[in-house]
Amino acid sequence: MTRIVALGAGRMGRGIGQVFAYAGYRVDIVDFKARPAADSARLEATGRAEIDANLALLAELGVLDARQRGLILKRIAFHRLEQAAPVLSAADVVFEGVTETLEAKRDAFARACAHMQEQAILASTTSSMLADTLAALVTHPERFVNTHFLNPAYLIPLVEVSPAKATAEDTFARMRALLESAGKVVVRCAASPGFIVPRLQAAAMNEAARLVEEGVATPDDIDRAVRAGFGPRYTAMGICEFIDFGGVDILYYASRSMAQALDAPRYAPPAIVERLMREGRRGAREGQGFYDWRSRDLDAYQRDLLGRFVGLLKQLNLLPAPGAARE
Repeated sequence: MTRIVALGAGRMGRGIGQVFAYAGYRVDIVDFKARPAADSARLEATGRAEIDANLALLAELGVLDARQRGLILKRIAFHRLEQAAPVLSAADVVFEGVTETLEAKRDAFARACAHMQEQAILASTTSSMLADTLAALVTHPERFVNTHFLNPAYLIPLVEVSPAKATAEDTFARMRALLESAGKVVVRCAASPGFIVPRLQAAAMNEAARLVEEGVATPDDIDRAVRAGFGPRYTAMGICEFIDFGGVDILYYASRSMAQALDAPRYAPPAIVERLMREGRRGAREGQGFYDWRSRDLDAYQRDLLGRFVGLLKQLNLLPAPGAARE
């Protein structure tokens, strides 16, 4: 059995503990701060209560039963700082989730590496720091990788895995296999501020705020538009897939028009879109865009896409039923 340690007993440490305990692993959550025993006991009680409340909600929703809930809780052990050394020395994978400051990371990595085995993977759950920056703080940096869980970690399937330049390919492969064994969807991204989802959502959230600021729409109407249009569209299709399906040229001309009409350079098409236009790679109907469509059966693809939309809209109670004749 892979020995998993969550370093830090805060929100992320508890979330990771629940993720892997739910998947059948035994998980050690280590409080990596020095504090009085009474405070440690209260922190553990708070952590267990939070995880139990999450599991209770899942049970209420029919995801698991009372027996499974109890078994999951039993797989999680909390440890005080004084107990960290033997726990870390036995670990196969350590997920660091301490405070998001470079000083806190440096301190945690130095103390963790002093006890960990050389072959054990050390992963950060940072949402803001580059893998290359953090790998430089780790002994044997080839075993380091960033793993960005999205909150709530126990529920959202996606984990963005960002290797550093020093990360061994075997480290990435082992981490991917572990995460997938816990039911996670793994995507790989280069060391870049904001990873994938935070960059996309920051652009969308800021634009929503501008729409309110400019009086274009109310917050309620913007959110209804997202729930009934933007959200389902990009759940059934990925964004790059949607660009190709609609046409790279549609994005190109629409972006130029909005950039000019709103006097907002942020809407101007990026260089890669202009390059695809020059190369005639305008999406599915041209055979190439961001994806290569030349070997795809587009009729079968469209049928599958329609099925995805229908299934999703049914689940969201957004698919209208046929109406009776209005005579």
